[in-house]
Amino acid sequence: MTFQNISLTRKQSRHIDEVASELLKIPSVILMENAGRSAADWIYDQYNHAFDAGDAAVQIICGTGNNGGDGLVIARHLHNHGCVVNVWIVGDRTRLTRDAGANLNIALAMGLSIIDLIDEDDIDRACKTFSKRDVIVDAMLGTGFSGDVREPMAAFIDRINAADLERVVAIDVPSGLDCDLGTIGNVGVRAGATVTFVAKKRGFDQPSANEFIGQVVVGTIGTPPSLVTDILAAESDGE
Repeated sequence: MTFQNISLTRKQSRHIDEVASELLKIPSVILMENAGRSAADWIYDQYNHAFDAGDAAVQIICGTGNNGGDGLVIARHLHNHGCVVNVWIVGDRTRLTRDAGANLNIALAMGLSIIDLIDEDDIDRACKTFSKRDVIVDAMLGTGFSGDVREPMAAFIDRINAADLERVVAIDVPSGLDCDLGTIGNVGVRAGATVTFVAKKRGFDQPSANEFIGQVVVGTIGTPPSLVTDILAAESDGE
């Protein structure tokens, strides 16, 4: 179950993950799997007509944090659906988080195309492969981000926005958006849709977020509804 009518802060989102792992004994890598699978299913349902026609590839742009891990899960499941999938990792893949690294190893064993983007020349080569019809999946920065986006990721985001691509899907939050404030620092991905998890994020309610989040879709991480309601009720009682 997902929650359509509530908004979570960064702290609340992190708390839900922690309680799911510590009290419900759901390993964090399983939460990542569930989130990525949920997003992949929505992407496929939304664009399967283009995939089936051989009209579009999926370009999944991953950071080195857990948001990038979600992207790697999405890559695996869309590959299993028969989609043409390319994965781009912005940064040094040896710095991936533990769970993201586990999903990288699976994706490599499956033979997926995974290319590191270290500098702006790499980004230039990547952008030249993107088609207007492709689905671009933004899995670079998640709910933990605040402030300004560093290079070369900032340059990549600028290039994506300037290309005016038709199908940009952000995972959890558009990269560069502060999930609590709904504001952008130096740059942010302008998504046509954002697949977020459990519930929308507090910053999505701010007018400043509107041009970046697009359609908001709420996916699941496999936790019971009572986990969220109990956490929110406990916080309310403690005020």
